[in-house]
Amino acid sequence: MPKQKVKVKITKKKINTKNIIIFLVITIMLYFATTYLIKLPITNIYITGNNIVSDKEIISLAHLDNYPPFIKTYFRNLKKEIKQNEYIKEVKIKRKFFGKIYLEIEEYTPLCIYQDKLILSSSKQVPNTYKIDYVPYLINNPSDIYNKFIENFSKINKDTLVKISHFEYVPNEVDKERFLLYMVDKNYVYITLDKIEKINKYNSIIQELEGKKGIIYLDSGDYVEIKGWHS
Repeated sequence: MPKQKVKVKITKKKINTKNIIIFLVITIMLYFATTYLIKLPITNIYITGNNIVSDKEIISLAHLDNYPPFIKTYFRNLKKEIKQNEYIKEVKIKRKFFGKIYLEIEEYTPLCIYQDKLILSSSKQVPNTYKIDYVPYLINNPSDIYNKFIENFSKINKDTLVKISHFEYVPNEVDKERFLLYMVDKNYVYITLDKIEKINKYNSIIQELEGKKGIIYLDSGDYVEIKGWHS
């Protein structure tokens, strides 16, 4: 028997013009959106927490003073750049849409001035670049207990620190961590590192003096002893 020829019907697929148009529109929109985001400059920089280093200097350290494209800040270590300043302890960075950057700054606490250098709570001795004058002067360096000195003096709050004019390291046979504080109001305070937080109650302590001047001993026992009255 002769073989029968099988006819194959070829069906041409119709091109879905609607889907192609949608695809092209989405592609074009993504292109322009991406281009816009890449070129979008920083619009606002918000800085908080800084009391010593100025906003302008922080912006300069981060190389944001020319308001570069926002997207490029994701590829740079802004924190590392800002922390080049020895006064800055920590930086928290938040980026928000439409080019907004938030910089939360934490600075080291200035503790005292020693030989024209400022001693920070980081234990570093740095140039007094910002002319800080509200901290006391240290007469002699407690080099033997330097790290412990830094750790404990960092516990003195700023309101009390401004009441100290200068101080010196005066160890004796009983206590190798003893200091003498010369107060702005002409009182003298003996204190040890382990009791240093007592000085934060200075306002309450001097009420007992009733306007007189004297030597206040906070280095012995859990009580305040006042001796050597003078006018």
